[in-house]
Amino acid sequence: MKVPVLLPNIFNHPFTYESGNLKLSTGDYVNIPFGKSTKIGVVWNEFEQTKKKFTEKKVLKKLDLPSLNIQTINFIKWFSEYNIVPLGMALKLHLLNNQVIEKVQPEDLEKYKVIKKVKEFYLSKEQNNSLQDIIKNDQKFRVHVVQGTTGSGKTIVYFKSLEKKLKEGYQALILLPEIGLTNEFQKKFTEFFGFMPALWHSGVSKKNKKIIWNGLANGEIKVLLGARSSLFLPFANLGIIIIDEEHDQSYKQDEGVIYNARDMAISRASFQNIPINLITAVPSLETFQNIKTGKYKVSRIFERYLGAKHPKHEIIKLKKNKKNWISEEIIERVNYHLKQNDQVLFFVNRRGFAPYVLCKKCLKVHNCPNCSVNLVYHKIKKKLICHYCGLTKSIERNCSNNLKCEYTFSGPGVEKIFEEAKTMFPDKKITILSSDTMKKKNSSNILNDIKKNNLQILVGTQLISKGFHFPHLNCIVVVDLDLTLHSYDLRASEKNLQLFHQLSGRAGRTGKPSKVYFQSFGSSENFINKLTDINPDIFLENELNIRKKNNLPPYERFISIIISGRNNNSTKIFSDKVKNKVEENLNCKVMGPVIAPVFKIKNKFRYRILIRSKKNQQIQKKLSKILLNFTNQKEIKLVVDVDPITFN
Repeated sequence: MKVPVLLPNIFNHPFTYESGNLKLSTGDYVNIPFGKSTKIGVVWNEFEQTKKKFTEKKVLKKLDLPSLNIQTINFIKWFSEYNIVPLGMALKLHLLNNQVIEKVQPEDLEKYKVIKKVKEFYLSKEQNNSLQDIIKNDQKFRVHVVQGTTGSGKTIVYFKSLEKKLKEGYQALILLPEIGLTNEFQKKFTEFFGFMPALWHSGVSKKNKKIIWNGLANGEIKVLLGARSSLFLPFANLGIIIIDEEHDQSYKQDEGVIYNARDMAISRASFQNIPINLITAVPSLETFQNIKTGKYKVSRIFERYLGAKHPKHEIIKLKKNKKNWISEEIIERVNYHLKQNDQVLFFVNRRGFAPYVLCKKCLKVHNCPNCSVNLVYHKIKKKLICHYCGLTKSIERNCSNNLKCEYTFSGPGVEKIFEEAKTMFPDKKITILSSDTMKKKNSSNILNDIKKNNLQILVGTQLISKGFHFPHLNCIVVVDLDLTLHSYDLRASEKNLQLFHQLSGRAGRTGKPSKVYFQSFGSSENFINKLTDINPDIFLENELNIRKKNNLPPYERFISIIISGRNNNSTKIFSDKVKNKVEENLNCKVMGPVIAPVFKIKNKFRYRILIRSKKNQQIQKKLSKILLNFTNQKEIKLVVDVDPITFN
């Protein structure tokens, strides 16, 4: 008997094999010969439509694993079509590069079954009302948004709803936007439920990934806490999906297979016919619009947990000729908070010491030779680093006349503010919280020291705004508001609204009076009040009107085509050919090609074409056929980004 087998590769169709003596059904995992090697594939539910004649090879083995269910197969097919990704590459997200295993030792799964003593958690009236709204209709697909002010206890509410589904025998998936949050969140989960969830992200070892993959497929692991890629795993009986911080742009995968994990999770829940909860303080504009139209249900929590008050805000006007980034007014206010035994956070959304390194004598800037960006100076590492290609180099350089360059460092990074804070508060313990420091093995020790108030001053990037609970943090200083607000991104206003709500929500969480100080050269108080209002709906409503007026998402669909190559001229010519072909065959507005804002990355020149279409037009299938003529190029790469978030 002939069977179609889909392989995790670049092909957009299954291959036909002979089953031999094996009894095979749709969804079975099989070992098959492919070229000179063997691969793991999945028996698919459709054959390749082709007139070619070929000799079918035999399936070697049926793997001892539960079959992939038809709902997940249909989701993978839809995912492939929607995101214009080859079907085999979509399967690759599920099959882990042929690393799945058939057998798992019982002791490998034991740690996920250990029951510990749990803490008692009590719900306020608002929280309980939200819970009742969530569980009212949780036996089929529906999207429910839990919108609660930061520190309102949203997590406990959705834990309670999750508890119900687990008692009914279902598995659960909780998606988080940042790897740095998973260990902290795992502890919080274990305190509530008494057992440990499985963790899934790029830092998990291959061995543990195999164990978790198998444990989910066999139904022995009940809860998975993971990053974007966990969405494609083989749950035996998935009953609920939860997207924490649903607004976070980190859910967009922008390398390799490009997709938005939040949107794809909603689709997977739809195919599985299970409920999905979106958790946020300030919803994304797409989610806000779906709430307004009644497509999504919503419950609101305005009060902070245990009656804690929201932080107050104050603007500190910076002087143009300032010597330091931490102003005298801020030093005075920070000293007041430190005397109250408050923790202080200096927020600056830039890694490293300085983003711009200029020689005073020859006036040359340190640029990346591979990318059209400045190199960022990391003083702790004593290196210049490119944040795009990862190039590192020494700062030492010969100036004119073979003399050493004399540098001036422009713009603040976390290391610069850390250095200033050490000078101004010499008797205080200070640490940096950024993606550079939180990847280190001692990151959990740093978090414990912060909670115990062993560290008095924190200097952090936007990572610190995401989900951390620091009980002693009652003073936040936004070092340079103007720098943070500057962006050419069409989602800049929405993103800043979410960022500052999350950031201010780190302060005053245990009831003590708290304050957020904004250092600025000229931003108006009215703008800050709009940005930090406890109810963000007014701001979102205004932003939605602007988008509607200008036919921008979520009112139109954007599809971006990114074309890159080592030769600038040939890449531009190729981009023009793609644009012309798309324009001839699609009834849509096609813009470009234009050079990308970051024109060169890893020695490849980059051009963008933007396709704009009505939201109800399903143009992906037609676009996919058009682009077939332009794929598999040796020197030029073409990537499609459906619903782009940024335009870098």
